[in-house]
Amino acid sequence: MTHRDRSLHLLRARPDLAALAAYPFGFDIERAYHVEEVELASGASLTPIAGTDTGGTYFLCEGGEVLHAGSEGEYALVGDSVDEALEHLVGLPAGLWYERIDPALSGPELAALVAEGDEEEQEYYEGSLADDRARLLAGLGLRQLPVAELAERVTRALLRTEPEFLLLNAAEGGVYRLSPDLPRPPIWETVLAPGRADLNRMRADEDCWAEVLADDGRRATVAGAARFDRRKADLPLLRALLRRTAEEDGTWDFLQAAVLVGVHGDPADHALVRALLEAEPHQRAAVDGLGFPEDAAGWEAWARAVDEAEFGDAPDRVPELDWARLAAFQGQEQLARATFLKLLAGAGPADGSLLRALGPELAELGEFRHAARAWRWYASLQDEPGDRVAALLHAAELERRAGRPEAAWDSLHRAATVLTDGLGPHFPPPTRPVTQDQLAAVREEHTALAHAAERAELPALSERIRTSAKSLPPTTPAHPEP
Repeated sequence: MTHRDRSLHLLRARPDLAALAAYPFGFDIERAYHVEEVELASGASLTPIAGTDTGGTYFLCEGGEVLHAGSEGEYALVGDSVDEALEHLVGLPAGLWYERIDPALSGPELAALVAEGDEEEQEYYEGSLADDRARLLAGLGLRQLPVAELAERVTRALLRTEPEFLLLNAAEGGVYRLSPDLPRPPIWETVLAPGRADLNRMRADEDCWAEVLADDGRRATVAGAARFDRRKADLPLLRALLRRTAEEDGTWDFLQAAVLVGVHGDPADHALVRALLEAEPHQRAAVDGLGFPEDAAGWEAWARAVDEAEFGDAPDRVPELDWARLAAFQGQEQLARATFLKLLAGAGPADGSLLRALGPELAELGEFRHAARAWRWYASLQDEPGDRVAALLHAAELERRAGRPEAAWDSLHRAATVLTDGLGPHFPPPTRPVTQDQLAAVREEHTALAHAAERAELPALSERIRTSAKSLPPTTPAHPEP
């Protein structure tokens, strides 16, 4: 227990204070349990320390912060410590700290809001709410702060909740709902901020160009910042970006840089792009199929057409998935992880392409269990046996890497069933059947998973997997034996 959390120690040592904290202030240390198992997306620890009579729970986070999780799937950070959280919970009427508090209100408006809340509570409370508030705070050695300061601190805690404290249902990976949903900067503002800073530095000092452009994440973010803040004077900088990007593997980045240069219409830049395409043949894929002009006459028109079709200058029109990818590239893994998981939680039957994209992105962050969930959902949307088996194989491998052999077997067994039985008579004849390579991959995953089950001391599961492997056909229906 730290000095910042001495109030929790006092509540455990003083039954009189604990009873007062539980009622009427809704912090009951005898209810230190939640309706379901939860976890932070970051993997940091959570310890239940108190609850409410409506099924909510207060958790102590690894860094000392206090998180509230409601029984209806809502959650929010309450304070940076137990002491701070209790100053909020006791100092404000129940529920006001996260439902209606607004620091933009004037001092008299905030005071009136608190007075109204206290009046509502006092109707059902036999004692004096004001006296017991003062008694509990004094007994815990806490301060009775002005309402305006409480509102500011509460709002600061609420705005800090995501992405660092994103809360998940541990069993299914579902994302809790942030409450209240205060206005927050869009993800693109957070992601572009370092790029805008670098871009302004580069505009003022050419000596820093090499340093910025040599860093993959900074280079990509500067390109994004320049895309949404276009200036003719940036042409020398954009040409340097184009040359550096041409050396890399990413054809999309090269195309973006070429377009940013091309919309200014300088014929010399057309010659520059042609020279780069000759020097870096792998970048030819960036312009293939886009009608890249062979002479400078159509250069500007081509760049503007591609810009309108593929890029544009409105950051709020860029999918959140792309911003999250850039955040991960920058090293902002908490932001990327939270965004990917929220996109996964909101995905539906029409989001097959999103699910297929989320699987690799989550796996890249080491979120194998959630990546497997994306692949399983994607598999359920596939009407072709080959596509479904491929997705289920991804899911099985990822669950195995996550140390979840039972879940891995569920996905692998489904893949084996599709391989042997197809998708059923209500599906049309397949145009993408299971291939021999996929059959071989199913066999290999059976072997790998059987070993994983043995290491996990699950002999019965290992035996089921080995039995399944023996029953696999020697060839796929689309590739019968001669």
